[in-house]
Amino acid sequence: MTNSELWLVRHGETAWSLTGQHTGRTDLALTEKGRHEARAVAGRLAGIHFDEVIVSPLRRARETCEIAGFSAQARIEPNAMEWDYGDLNGLTRAQIKEIYGPDWTIWQGPVPGGETLEEVAIRARRVLESAPKGRTVIFAHGHFLRILTAVHLGLPPAAARHFALATAKLSILGEDYGHPAIVRWNCA
Repeated sequence: MTNSELWLVRHGETAWSLTGQHTGRTDLALTEKGRHEARAVAGRLAGIHFDEVIVSPLRRARETCEIAGFSAQARIEPNAMEWDYGDLNGLTRAQIKEIYGPDWTIWQGPVPGGETLEEVAIRARRVLESAPKGRTVIFAHGHFLRILTAVHLGLPPAAARHFALATAKLSILGEDYGHPAIVRWNCA
């Protein structure tokens, strides 16, 4: 992707992001704080033209996109959904570590009944390939956007573990002297 910017917006807070539960494909609404966070995103995006708006079909991303004022031009993209956590859905990291041991991480697995890290990376590549040149904003999810960033940078998908991303934060991917780069990350 040359001469392009990808603006990434993680959805606002949900009841499960607040408690640290792996949400995956569970279709939760935003909390009141999450709606407040989405209004703050709207302020940061006000007046910015996007050539394309991509949004995950999951409610928390669509609601953030709508509150931010972009739902009318948004393209719902199933490939932008959060990681399918399978049997781990709804569990916290601490609960998962009780089952699989203290060294378990989402980046190493296992993720029984869900997607592999590489499967999520394949979906991220599809989203990147579908984005036009110019400025695109993507309203999606924490793990998905982190993996998309690793893919954009040409890194292994597991490198996403290095990109912490809080709810309703804005990040921008672009280029630096012809190389894929993080322009801004996890900004309020």
